[in-house]
Amino acid sequence: MSNKPNEDFVKEGAQNVTEKDVEKVVNKSEEIKRRFNAKGPLARFVEDGQLFIAIVKDYWSGAYRQIPYGAIASMVFALLYVFNPFDLMPDMLPVIGQVDDVAIISACLILVEQDLHKYKDWKQGQG
Repeated sequence: MSNKPNEDFVKEGAQNVTEKDVEKVVNKSEEIKRRFNAKGPLARFVEDGQLFIAIVKDYWSGAYRQIPYGAIASMVFALLYVFNPFDLMPDMLPVIGQVDDVAIISACLILVEQDLHKYKDWKQGQG
């Protein structure tokens, strides 16, 4: 696997995502949401992180299945990556430790952008 946090890194990581990983994101969603706070490098991705978690939860519950598993796997991989404090750049290093998290979320957004738009439209139709 490439050690460069980019789209290929996310694609390769997504290939190894299992149902247990999806379940872990669902179960740890509140802890993962805390990583996307209003301060720090991930602040601009707060809405995207919450959207990733929402779509994974809806996928897991069966409420929303109009999405390729590869897109779900990419989001799960990105969320677990952000959740892991010991990734390529340990999160204990202030700011620098989140730079790779930002890169992973950005790369994932590029990969799943169209799927997110479809999900948002579906979600708005539910309300």
